[in-house]
Amino acid sequence: MQALQLDAINQPAVLRDVPMPTPGPGEILVKLYAAALNHRDVFIQQGKYAGIRLPCTLGADGAGEVAAHGPDVPADAPAVGTRVLINPGLRWGDNPRVQAKDFVVLGMPDPGTFAEYIALPAQCIRPLPAHLSFAEGAALPLAGLTAYRAAFTRAQVQPGERVLVTGVGGGVAITAVQLCVARGAQVWVTSSSEEKIDRAKAEGAKGGISYNAENWVKSLTQQAGGAFDVIIDSAGGDAFGALLDAAAPGGRIVFFGGTLGNITDIPPAKVFWKQLSLLGSTMGTEQDFEAMLALVTEKKIVPVVDEVFTLANGEVALRHLDAGAQFGKVVLEIAQE
Repeated sequence: MQALQLDAINQPAVLRDVPMPTPGPGEILVKLYAAALNHRDVFIQQGKYAGIRLPCTLGADGAGEVAAHGPDVPADAPAVGTRVLINPGLRWGDNPRVQAKDFVVLGMPDPGTFAEYIALPAQCIRPLPAHLSFAEGAALPLAGLTAYRAAFTRAQVQPGERVLVTGVGGGVAITAVQLCVARGAQVWVTSSSEEKIDRAKAEGAKGGISYNAENWVKSLTQQAGGAFDVIIDSAGGDAFGALLDAAAPGGRIVFFGGTLGNITDIPPAKVFWKQLSLLGSTMGTEQDFEAMLALVTEKKIVPVVDEVFTLANGEVALRHLDAGAQFGKVVLEIAQE
């Protein structure tokens, strides 16, 4: 079979023939029709990720069809021929509050979804919501799981609350907008792009502002009719301090990334006097994944797909994602339906 592999840091990903996986005990073999990129794939390629082991087949997100069962697969596992998607979090562990030490995300060091087939434990394979295509299904798992846990398991977003999602445009951020809107929250966004703000409004956001605008916090809180009960962030960096001003007293700020670097210059009084909660979040449990799928299915949420590339053009897709101009998920088509 063919797979898109990375051999060394700062080198292009290469399409090559690799052995077909054989499902072991309790595993399911999936024929992949689509896979989605994440910034994690770019960070691995750039050497900006912990514990890199190369060569590897990249890719955490995928959707396809059950091709075969290994021995001892549970009786309630999806049958051969079922349209499925993949939970990319492996070995979370027994503690729902935090992942185990051996928790990993699919696609390094374990072989990932940028391939024609993949074998995974049965508990990682779930039926694809009927209203989604393979490309849309591939766009959902990592972004949906990360956004769901950040918004609901960690920050406990409630209907009617004001929610701010920063840096809208990436897959997790726009999915967070969709999920929070579906739960009845009032959502605003920030971006450097007016076009991305407008597209977020088309997904249900009430408004937004450029984070490059002068006094953007004051302007946005006036626009929203008050400060924000929940702020969902993935940037960190020096700009994080402005989020303390945007948060309402008793507010929750949850963050799942640090693309702008370390958080610095946080005045303690702004946190303790406003009774703020600063919450870290990453990925999620199997229960988070099931709850996310249930919400997506109930509300018929459709993940936003930015552009679809072929598997052979995987390196071009990685460069497109790295450029940062996308709105939603970048997807690889591996096979046609």
